[in-house]
Parts: sequence; structure tokens; C-alpha cells
Amino acid sequence: MKRRLLLSSLLAAPLAARAGAQVEEPLADSMRSALTASIAQAAPPRPKFEASQVEERMAYLRWLGAMSERLKKRKSETQIRIEFLETVWYEAKRAGLEPSLVLGLVQVESGFRKYAISIAGARGYMQVMPFWAKLIGDGDAARLFHMQSNLRFGCVILRHYLDLEKGDLFLALGRYNGSRGRPEYPNAVFAARRQWLLPGEK
Repeated sequence: MKRRLLLSSLLAAPLAARAGAQVEEPLADSMRSALTASIAQAAPPRPKFEASQVEERMAYLRWLGAMSERLKKRKSETQIRIEFLETVWYEAKRAGLEPSLVLGLVQVESGFRKYAISIAGARGYMQVMPFWAKLIGDGDAARLFHMQSNLRFGCVILRHYLDLEKGDLFLALGRYNGSRGRPEYPNAVFAARRQWLLPGEK
């Protein structure tokens, strides 16, 4: 009986925020400038398609509908859910990442909780460490709780790590989590990513 109560209480407990071990590394001035520009570029998160991009627009709408249905249990309000997914898609594509990868990372990092904070102080959906706000942002770490800001920072940082690791996603995810070379975190993200793939995707 006690074991059953303990198990049910653990299942009911909120998911712990995972990240927080991202390492603050020295950046060359050119790299800092490039990352700062990536963060600062103002653009609306809602994807736009040219009149000739009918297939691309339809593929996006199919993705949006499928992901919205899957995310419904975690985000019940339709407008908030759609805005979140539009922003994930936009920021992932902008950084040259798969939206399914970003959704998997968000699932592992914060359990889709906007105001998640790790023990080390990492913040928001993608658990961005506050030092990034000083390093490449305007210094306001509170902005990391803003949906688009957090997703933009997270995608830009993951893209930066992917470039550092010459396209090796396993090592880039390890850097993102501060556990480079260890399999637990990348494997967790890869497993979560599979839940956000459309039928036929690998």
C-alpha cells in the first residue's frame, strides 16, 4: 500500500527541469557578434508562404494540426497551443533545426512548462541559462520566460553547438545539457523526438 502511494505521488509530481549544466565558454568576438545578431533579428513567428508555395503551406498546416492534437493534453487552450507550435516551427526552421527535435528537447527539458526553472537557474521551455542573456542578449534574463525569446535563444544555442560539433547532433545535445559525451541526455531527446514525427518521417 505504501509503495503504491509513493508511486502515485511520484507520478503526480511535476516534471523536474533537466538542463542547467550548460557551460559558459569564452566566445570569439566574431562568434559573439553572429550569435547576438541571430537573437536580435526581429521577425514575426507566424510562418509566411508565397503564393507559389502551396505544397509547403499545406505540409505546414498538416504538421500544425497533427502536433496540436498531440500537444492538447499538455496545453489545453487552443490559442496558446497554436501560438506555441507556430513559434517552435518558425524558430526551428530559422535555425536550420527540425521542429520535431525542438519539441523533443522542450519535452525533456521543461515538460512544456513556460516558467520551469532548473536547480542551476536555467529558464523556460528550452531551459536557457541566464548567462546567455548577458553574453548575446540585452542582459535581461527575465526575457527568457517570454515564449518567443526562450525558443529563439534555445534554437540559436543548439545551432551554435551543432556547428561547433560539425553536425554531430549527439555531441551537440550533450553540450546543450552540459554532459558532452554521455548518452543519457541525447538518448532521452532522441526518444522524445520520435513522439513528434509525422507518419513516414524518420
